Amino acid sequence: MRSIWKGHIRFLLVAIPVRVYNAIETSEQIHLNQLHKDDYGPIGYDKRCKKCNKVVSKDDIIKGYQYSKDQYAILEPDDLAKVKLKTTKVIDIVGFVDKSEIPPMLYDSPYFVGPDGEVGAKTYSLLREVLKDTGKVGLGKVVLRDREDFVAIAPQEQGLVIYKLRYPKEVRKISEVPDLETHEIDKNELKLAHTLVDQMVTSIDQIEMRDRYSEALKEIIEAKIEGKEVAGFVEEEQPTVDIMTALKESIKQAQRKPMVKATGKTKKQEEAEEAKPKRARKSKAS
Repeated sequence: MRSIWKGHIRFLLVAIPVRVYNAIETSEQIHLNQLHKDDYGPIGYDKRCKKCNKVVSKDDIIKGYQYSKDQYAILEPDDLAKVKLKTTKVIDIVGFVDKSEIPPMLYDSPYFVGPDGEVGAKTYSLLREVLKDTGKVGLGKVVLRDREDFVAIAPQEQGLVIYKLRYPKEVRKISEVPDLETHEIDKNELKLAHTLVDQMVTSIDQIEMRDRYSEALKEIIEAKIEGKEVAGFVEEEQPTVDIMTALKESIKQAQRKPMVKATGKTKKQEEAEEAKPKRARKSKAS
């Protein structure tokens, strides 16, 4: 795994040399290209002025803030340079808080953090263990790309994870969502809902989490490459029923249907493994 950032985690006089790694596997994502319908040529990105419809060069572009209709405050490069922050390659921990104090909505991108060499390994392990023992999360700030970002540093298994945090002002309030007024709940419906939840209690490692869309899209792409006919499926629309009937039927289904443990394998891999014993039996019989 290749690191994407190298620096220090620092709190007061303690400095830990670390390397930061991407925690998200982007190679699994499928990227589709935009093509010209007539000749399959890739579609480029033109910087076009919406007012005069001309394609402009980089030198013709300036930056401005729109403060009213058709009115902009123009910001020159010298203006922007005044607010640029110097990159220090240091994640400064400003304090430690309980994990429960950070609203889930503030969490953004996760990154793995590892020690940079044997020199910092002991102090790295010390920070990891103290965070585990106290249940605390380190809140820090780091300057990346001329702006300051806040991060949360948390232990995970034998390592540390850094989560980039959104600023509280960037997150909308749930109270702004319409139609959230409290409705009177029927006690019998609530009791059945509790029963249904109890029937479905499990752990996350027992739930099969697969990106079915990407798997299906890969199968379509493979079929296209091989010149095969593409078969699709449409899920049947479920009839609308009243809440009591829906709860009772759901409880029956939950009692009958065991949870499937995630294998981490695609449908094709599972089918291939299931077919192996059958082939072995045939070869022995022959």
